[in-house]
Amino acid sequence: MSVFSGWRAAIRIARRDAMRAKGRSALVVAMIALPVLGVTAADVSYRSSMPTAAETLTAAVGSADARYSDPGMNGTPIEQMPDATSWGSLDESGHPAQGEEPEPVDVADLFPKGSRHLTERSVPADVTTRHGITSTEIVEVHTADPLARGRIELVDGAFPDGADEIAATEPFMESAGLGIGSRVTVRGPGKTYTVTGTVELPHDLGKKALYADPGTVIAAWQTASDRDDAIVPPQPSKTEWLVKGASGVGVGWPDVLRANEKGVLVKSRQVALDPPPDSEVPMADSMSGGSAAETSAAVVTVVALTVLEIVLLAGPAFAVGARRSRRQLGLLGTCGGDRSHVRAVVLAGGAVLGGFGAVAGVAAGLGLTVLFRPLIEGWTGSRFGALEIRPWELLAIALIGLVTGILAALAPAIVAGRQSVLESLTGRRGTRGSSRVLPAVGCVTLAAGVAIAVFGGATGATGLVAGGSIVAELGVLACIPVIVGFLGRLGSRLPLAPRMALRDAARNRGRTAPAVAAVMAAVAGTVAIATYLASVTSEHAYDHIPMLTPGTVALVNSDPMEVGQLPLARAAVEQNVAVSGGRADFGRVWAGSDCSVYYEEENGCGTIELVKPAGKGHSCPLQGAGARKLAEGLSADAHKELMSSPACIDEHIQAYSFDSGVAKIVVGDAPVLTSYAKLDDPAAARALAEGTPVLLNPAYADNGRVTLKAVHTYSEHDRENRKLHPGEARTTTDRLKVYVAPAKYAATPGIRMILPQKAADRLGLHTQDYGSFYTVAHAPTDAEQQAVSAAFAQAGDSAYLQAEYGPDSQDEDVVLLILALFAGLVTLGAAAIATGLARADAEADLTTLSAVGAPPAVRRTLSGFQCLVVALTGVLLGTAAGLVPAVALRLIDLREATKAMRMQPMDSAYTPIVLPWVTIGLLAVVVPVLAGLLAAAFSGSRTVPARRAA
Repeated sequence: MSVFSGWRAAIRIARRDAMRAKGRSALVVAMIALPVLGVTAADVSYRSSMPTAAETLTAAVGSADARYSDPGMNGTPIEQMPDATSWGSLDESGHPAQGEEPEPVDVADLFPKGSRHLTERSVPADVTTRHGITSTEIVEVHTADPLARGRIELVDGAFPDGADEIAATEPFMESAGLGIGSRVTVRGPGKTYTVTGTVELPHDLGKKALYADPGTVIAAWQTASDRDDAIVPPQPSKTEWLVKGASGVGVGWPDVLRANEKGVLVKSRQVALDPPPDSEVPMADSMSGGSAAETSAAVVTVVALTVLEIVLLAGPAFAVGARRSRRQLGLLGTCGGDRSHVRAVVLAGGAVLGGFGAVAGVAAGLGLTVLFRPLIEGWTGSRFGALEIRPWELLAIALIGLVTGILAALAPAIVAGRQSVLESLTGRRGTRGSSRVLPAVGCVTLAAGVAIAVFGGATGATGLVAGGSIVAELGVLACIPVIVGFLGRLGSRLPLAPRMALRDAARNRGRTAPAVAAVMAAVAGTVAIATYLASVTSEHAYDHIPMLTPGTVALVNSDPMEVGQLPLARAAVEQNVAVSGGRADFGRVWAGSDCSVYYEEENGCGTIELVKPAGKGHSCPLQGAGARKLAEGLSADAHKELMSSPACIDEHIQAYSFDSGVAKIVVGDAPVLTSYAKLDDPAAARALAEGTPVLLNPAYADNGRVTLKAVHTYSEHDRENRKLHPGEARTTTDRLKVYVAPAKYAATPGIRMILPQKAADRLGLHTQDYGSFYTVAHAPTDAEQQAVSAAFAQAGDSAYLQAEYGPDSQDEDVVLLILALFAGLVTLGAAAIATGLARADAEADLTTLSAVGAPPAVRRTLSGFQCLVVALTGVLLGTAAGLVPAVALRLIDLREATKAMRMQPMDSAYTPIVLPWVTIGLLAVVVPVLAGLLAAAFSGSRTVPARRAA
């Protein structure tokens, strides 16, 4: 018989066997199809979400041929690249001076003959909502014109058509609580518009904006402002033009060059898709091409672990089939088949089920991507131009599924080929001692894999990280029989069912080890991704610079002339925001004339400065001379410690929360300490009551004192404040005794020192009520923020509310949950395979158990504990194995961050490794218990009498 005929027979036998055992076959197909499905969906989603050059152009120019814009170069010539991403001026002497308005250019005169165009211009505005008032952007463009298609699309209702109509994006409608037919009033001109429809920007689904026809908002607003000086005029953006060239002509490179000569920038579809040669592009000589991005280390590692996971998941299922087909395989031997034919049948089963699983996985991946396309588009924030399906990539994914199915059947095929015909026909099992060499090899392999992965992470070698992770996981696999054997010794003092489950697992390591390996593989991949993601999320949280102390909001006065309206603003906050604590009022302090009032005058206001002492503990060593040399010898932990020190944290965080000024000094009393700074210290509160300032950053203190430098410069028009310091401007330097807070309070956002009113009066400084801090149960929602804004408007519109929302980690939390559910599902499937394998292998033992008088419930309980043992052991080993690639990948990130830190010493090199305890807890506790309960529930308590062997 030829090789081809032998394999054809083997495939036929395998196919018939798969059809007979439909449940087992479906489980194997599912185990292979599930990872293939995930990879297929990820591939199609990724390719579809990456816009092509044509789709990028459509997002910019709609259905027009080009987008013309005036960059404000006073009409002096410019040069640009064909795609308009880079441009530059040829004559810098013609640039407008700082603060000077550029001269307008007659852009319309540069359009090609026979073309038509649309104008687009936007203006920031405050508009009314269902909840109150919100700030948004109003874009004037004729949305109903066909030239806008592709850039702006109608979702529901109708495009605006007239002076009193407007359209809104879906995110704006949801945030504002409005619908089609609602009325929106633009504050300022006070004109009301009717919402006629919902629109979206396919390239930016999250945009909150309103759309109106040209001339219906900005012009009406400007007219109202011209009539009434109390109305602030609009501040529109520059006009841009969407141009459609003559039919069949478009906007070519000569048209672009002609516009460049007049200082106009052009983004042309025709030029970008078919660029001219570099010899015709004046700017080409000064531009250099970038290199292709290197494949992500995380992607390579995940793909490698996915392949290994499929092999280990499906392997025990083929072992189940081989066990149940022992008699059939024995009959094959009696008909003249040798061991190679037995192995061929089992391998053919891998090929058949692997092929089915690969095809089903690819088909299901495509189907689910189409089904959940709107959800994926919402997650990515942009519409797919079209589903980007690359047949060769999908074929490669399917081939990986097929090959891994065959590899998964390899070990069961070798085991089946070793069985004698007599053992196969009688169902008896031979005894085989466990290898003593394999665990030693496994320990060495594990250590070598960990070392390789760590070395790859330290040196940035992606291939070593992936290879070392796989080697380490294979090392754990080799150690599983010894680990299972050790578990058998732990059951001596346990009740009957768990004791039997542990001993049965230890006695039958040949079937227990593959099942544990399957669970371990599923959990290892999930733990690796979850650990990496949790670590990156923690890093982003560390890099986030809070504007306020978490759990607080700040009410801030925005108009010094309207400070009397603060009581009404405070009432608005207390009525509309979830205030959970007391109120802490604070004030601002200044020397000379108030810069908030006389900011337009040169040298018309004073300044206040906390002088920072020089020397160790005061000056940040990461700035100035010697900083780079110091950074070269710092580890990431040592750098983090320095960056968190009072001397450096004030240099690192430059944000001025609630406009507290460069000095970051506020006037306040004890409630500011407890409500905002979270400093509950009676000594500090007593110091403020006695007129002693509280310094939150110890780096500014020298022997318990700070140096306060004040420049008392007055405007000629500031007669009121000048009464305190008549005469010429003067500078005062005072050494103040202060209460120095612990170093951890140096990071308090916006406040460096709290100055009591007594001290300000003693120093001859001016103060004014400035706002209040509130402790809140949660950050204000959109509805609450809009309600507060409306109340502020009624109170004179002279205050604003600032809140701290923290780093955005919602997407990461969703991904971690999906990973946990995926691993839990696969673990349950692997545990089910293990239970089926145990039942297939232990029918004789269960029959004996029933024969000696064991109650039927013992059979259920035993099955449940067998499943629990396999699931729990696999989860714990998988958690340990999954940490190896996660740690190695973070070492690569650490290497890159450290390199960047040594170039810029103030850049953060913090690269934490954070364990996702919620995910690990779910996998280590909930999933094994659920697997055991399901196994006990679906395991039959009746025993079928066994046929006596001849």
